[in-house]
Amino acid sequence: MAKKVLALVGGISKDSLNKKFYNALKENAPSGFEVDTFDISLLPHFSQDIEKDAPKIVKDFKQRIKDCDAVLIITPEYNRSMPGVLKNAIDWGSRPHPDNSWEGKKGAITGASSGSIGTFGAQQHLRQVMAHLNVQMLCQPEFYFNGNKAFDENGKLTEERTKEFIKKYWNAFQEFLK
Repeated sequence: MAKKVLALVGGISKDSLNKKFYNALKENAPSGFEVDTFDISLLPHFSQDIEKDAPKIVKDFKQRIKDCDAVLIITPEYNRSMPGVLKNAIDWGSRPHPDNSWEGKKGAITGASSGSIGTFGAQQHLRQVMAHLNVQMLCQPEFYFNGNKAFDENGKLTEERTKEFIKKYWNAFQEFLK
Protein backbone atom coordinates (compact mmCIF):
# COMPACT_ATOMS: atom_id res chain seq x y z
CA MET A 1 0.00 0.00 0.00
CA ALA A 2 1.31 3.44 -0.95
CA LYS A 3 2.48 5.85 1.70
CA LYS A 4 0.59 9.15 1.53
CA VAL A 5 2.96 12.06 2.11
CA LEU A 6 1.51 15.52 2.59
CA ALA A 7 4.05 18.15 1.57
CA LEU A 8 3.77 21.65 2.99
CA VAL A 9 5.62 24.19 0.88
CA GLY A 10 6.41 27.35 2.81
CA GLY A 11 7.43 29.36 -0.25
CA ILE A 12 4.27 30.75 -1.80
CA SER A 13 5.56 33.28 -4.34
CA LYS A 14 4.94 32.57 -8.01
CA ASP A 15 8.57 31.70 -8.77
CA SER A 16 9.33 30.18 -5.38
CA LEU A 17 12.56 28.20 -5.22
CA ASN A 18 10.84 25.92 -2.71
CA LYS A 19 7.98 25.18 -5.13
CA LYS A 20 10.56 24.13 -7.70
CA PHE A 21 12.29 22.05 -5.05
CA TYR A 22 8.95 20.40 -4.12
CA ASN A 23 8.42 19.47 -7.77
CA ALA A 24 11.92 17.94 -7.92
CA LEU A 25 11.29 16.01 -4.70
CA LYS A 26 7.93 14.75 -5.96
CA GLU A 27 9.37 13.80 -9.34
CA ASN A 28 12.14 11.79 -7.67
CA ALA A 29 10.01 10.12 -4.99
CA PRO A 30 10.36 6.33 -4.84
CA SER A 31 7.58 4.08 -6.02
CA GLY A 32 5.12 3.42 -3.26
CA PHE A 33 4.91 7.09 -2.26
CA GLU A 34 1.96 9.34 -3.08
CA VAL A 35 3.25 12.87 -2.61
CA ASP A 36 0.79 15.72 -2.70
CA THR A 37 0.58 19.22 -1.32
CA PHE A 38 -1.97 21.64 0.07
CA ASP A 39 -1.91 25.35 -0.81
CA ILE A 40 -1.36 26.79 2.66
CA SER A 41 -1.59 30.35 1.32
CA LEU A 42 -5.37 29.85 1.17
CA LEU A 43 -5.72 29.34 4.93
CA PRO A 44 -7.01 32.34 6.88
CA HIS A 45 -4.88 33.85 9.62
CA PHE A 46 -5.23 31.74 12.73
CA SER A 47 -7.48 33.25 15.37
CA GLN A 48 -8.96 31.74 18.51
CA ASP A 49 -12.12 33.69 17.64
CA ILE A 50 -12.85 31.29 14.77
CA GLU A 51 -10.99 28.10 15.68
CA LYS A 52 -14.01 26.27 17.15
CA ASP A 53 -16.11 26.97 14.06
CA ALA A 54 -13.29 27.02 11.53
CA PRO A 55 -13.86 27.69 7.84
CA LYS A 56 -14.27 24.68 5.52
CA ILE A 57 -10.76 25.09 4.09
CA VAL A 58 -9.29 24.69 7.59
CA LYS A 59 -11.38 21.57 8.20
CA ASP A 60 -10.24 20.19 4.83
CA PHE A 61 -6.62 20.92 5.71
CA LYS A 62 -6.88 19.22 9.11
CA GLN A 63 -8.46 16.18 7.45
CA ARG A 64 -5.64 15.99 4.89
CA ILE A 65 -3.15 15.93 7.78
CA LYS A 66 -5.09 13.18 9.54
CA ASP A 67 -5.36 11.13 6.32
CA CYS A 68 -1.65 11.23 5.46
CA ASP A 69 0.94 8.74 6.64
CA ALA A 70 3.68 11.36 6.91
CA VAL A 71 4.37 15.02 6.37
CA LEU A 72 7.22 16.62 4.42
CA ILE A 73 7.89 20.27 5.19
CA ILE A 74 9.76 22.26 2.55
CA THR A 75 10.65 25.68 3.87
CA PRO A 76 12.48 28.83 2.90
CA GLU A 77 14.24 30.72 5.66
CA TYR A 78 13.09 34.17 6.75
CA ASN A 79 15.15 35.82 9.50
CA ARG A 80 16.47 32.44 10.74
CA SER A 81 12.98 30.99 10.98
CA MET A 82 10.07 29.64 8.98
CA PRO A 83 7.77 31.92 6.99
CA GLY A 84 4.62 33.10 8.72
CA VAL A 85 2.36 31.29 6.27
CA LEU A 86 3.92 27.96 7.27
CA LYS A 87 3.63 28.69 11.00
CA ASN A 88 0.01 29.67 10.42
CA ALA A 89 -0.68 26.29 8.76
CA ILE A 90 1.05 24.42 11.58
CA ASP A 91 -1.01 26.34 14.14
CA TRP A 92 -4.29 25.55 12.34
CA GLY A 93 -3.33 21.88 12.23
CA SER A 94 -2.83 21.81 15.98
CA ARG A 95 -6.01 23.61 17.04
CA PRO A 96 -8.46 23.76 18.71
CA HIS A 97 -6.99 22.03 21.73
CA PRO A 98 -7.03 19.01 22.06
CA ASP A 99 -7.66 18.36 18.31
CA ASN A 100 -4.00 18.20 17.25
CA SER A 101 -4.05 16.78 13.71
CA TRP A 102 -0.27 16.38 13.85
CA GLU A 103 -0.38 14.03 16.86
CA GLY A 104 1.74 10.92 16.30
CA LYS A 105 2.68 11.71 12.69
CA LYS A 106 6.12 11.15 11.26
CA GLY A 107 7.78 13.78 9.15
CA ALA A 108 10.81 15.27 7.51
CA ILE A 109 12.02 18.81 6.93
CA THR A 110 14.05 20.24 4.09
CA GLY A 111 14.19 23.52 2.24
CA ALA A 112 15.79 25.54 -0.48
CA SER A 113 17.51 28.88 -0.22
CA SER A 114 19.80 31.10 -2.20
CA GLY A 115 21.95 31.56 0.92
CA SER A 116 25.14 29.71 1.70
CA ILE A 117 23.75 27.90 4.76
CA GLY A 118 20.53 26.89 3.07
CA THR A 119 17.60 26.79 5.46
CA PHE A 120 19.46 25.63 8.56
CA GLY A 121 17.86 28.14 10.96
CA ALA A 122 14.32 27.57 9.72
CA GLN A 123 14.71 23.80 9.88
CA GLN A 124 16.02 23.85 13.44
CA HIS A 125 13.19 26.13 14.55
CA LEU A 126 10.65 23.86 12.82
CA ARG A 127 12.08 20.83 14.62
CA GLN A 128 11.32 22.52 17.95
CA VAL A 129 7.75 23.33 16.94
CA MET A 130 7.02 19.90 15.49
CA ALA A 131 8.51 18.12 18.54
CA HIS A 132 6.10 20.07 20.73
CA LEU A 133 3.22 18.82 18.53
CA ASN A 134 4.44 15.20 18.92
CA VAL A 135 5.63 14.75 15.36
CA GLN A 136 8.59 12.40 15.11
CA MET A 137 11.01 13.90 12.60
CA LEU A 138 13.66 12.28 10.42
CA CYS A 139 17.00 13.40 11.83
CA GLN A 140 19.47 12.24 9.18
CA PRO A 141 20.34 13.05 6.53
CA GLU A 142 19.81 16.75 6.94
CA PHE A 143 19.11 18.49 3.64
CA TYR A 144 20.01 22.18 3.30
CA PHE A 145 19.66 22.96 -0.38
CA ASN A 146 21.23 25.96 -2.07
CA GLY A 147 19.25 25.95 -5.29
CA ASN A 148 20.57 29.09 -6.96
CA LYS A 149 21.73 27.43 -10.16
CA ALA A 150 20.09 24.02 -9.86
CA PHE A 151 17.05 24.61 -12.09
CA ASP A 152 16.65 25.38 -15.78
CA GLU A 153 14.39 28.11 -17.20
CA ASN A 154 11.41 25.72 -17.00
CA GLY A 155 11.94 25.01 -13.31
CA LYS A 156 13.38 21.51 -13.86
CA LEU A 157 16.17 20.29 -11.62
CA THR A 158 19.37 19.89 -13.65
CA GLU A 159 21.97 19.09 -10.98
CA GLU A 160 22.70 15.37 -11.00
CA ARG A 161 24.37 15.42 -7.57
CA THR A 162 21.21 16.97 -6.10
CA LYS A 163 19.05 14.32 -7.78
CA GLU A 164 21.26 11.67 -6.19
CA PHE A 165 20.97 13.29 -2.77
CA ILE A 166 17.18 13.50 -3.17
CA LYS A 167 17.15 9.73 -3.74
CA LYS A 168 19.31 9.21 -0.64
CA TYR A 169 16.96 11.46 1.34
CA TRP A 170 13.84 9.60 0.16
CA ASN A 171 15.46 6.25 0.95
CA ALA A 172 16.21 7.41 4.50
CA PHE A 173 12.65 8.70 4.85
CA GLN A 174 11.28 5.39 3.55
CA GLU A 175 13.32 3.47 6.14
CA PHE A 176 12.22 5.90 8.86
CA LEU A 177 8.56 5.25 8.05
CA LYS A 178 8.87 1.47 8.39
